[in-house]
Amino acid sequence: MLGPGKAELLERIRDCGSIAAAGRSMSMSYKRAWMLVEEMNNAFRNPLVDCTRGGTKGGGARLTAAGLEVLTNYRKLEEIMAEAGAARIGLIRSMLKDIPSGK
Repeated sequence: MLGPGKAELLERIRDCGSIAAAGRSMSMSYKRAWMLVEEMNNAFRNPLVDCTRGGTKGGGARLTAAGLEVLTNYRKLEEIMAEAGAARIGLIRSMLKDIPSGK
């Protein structure tokens, strides 16, 4: 229930304080961002994102303690996998064709 895109969405909600702004910064519709947040909140025992509705004072969103913990652990797991797989990644890269643009 968590992958690179959802982790990025959580980071952007943390940084922007808004699901709408986080979605916009990822070129994602508000509806799609909201749906992903709902999926994550429903998948975990505790919600990852706490939302307040808009209105005259405006709404917002923030990561809960569970959201921060899940995001931190996910990013750490990515680091561990990158370190453990560095040799294999290098082998795969060595098999790629050279691209003139360097990409």
